[in-house]
Amino acid sequence: EIKNGTLSINPATKAPNGGGDIVTTDKYKNFELIVDFMYTKGANSGIKYFIDTESNNGSLASIGCEYQVLDDKNHPDAKAGINGNRTLAGLYDLIAPKNERDNGSDKWNRAIIIVRGNKVQHWLNGQLTVEYERGNESWRKLVATSKFKTSAGFGEVKEGRILLQDHGNNVSFKNIRIREITD
Repeated sequence: EIKNGTLSINPATKAPNGGGDIVTTDKYKNFELIVDFMYTKGANSGIKYFIDTESNNGSLASIGCEYQVLDDKNHPDAKAGINGNRTLAGLYDLIAPKNERDNGSDKWNRAIIIVRGNKVQHWLNGQLTVEYERGNESWRKLVATSKFKTSAGFGEVKEGRILLQDHGNNVSFKNIRIREITD
């Protein structure tokens, strides 16, 4: 739903095919994504990037690097994974966040994702939470220990789409801005 400039995932209006992810038309290589998000108590969602909707006849259309949006206090996924790698502002199932400054459920938070080549940063409310480099041997070792180990070349496409995930919970997004980085 879109109301008053806010895009909200409303489980009561679920799409007939069972999914309501929003995916960009354009592909991005080097970019800065800024988005304000608000999750409700117990909610789970994500901001995915480097999505390849064409490979394997679309079977990987929702698989990509994910900035986790999660109510760490009330969703069981926060305790799953390894050492907090499924918590808010982390790289889902790969890297746990540091310096997390969560405003809490039913309050606006600001996510920033910056990609320059293979270097990626996640920010939450002005704090750097994750920084990594993809496409190298360390990256491949990290992926090999994750749920993405069977997704060949996970996170290594040169450019991809950005996706706001419908995980069946009430989550809202606003002030969405994507800036391509050309320097």
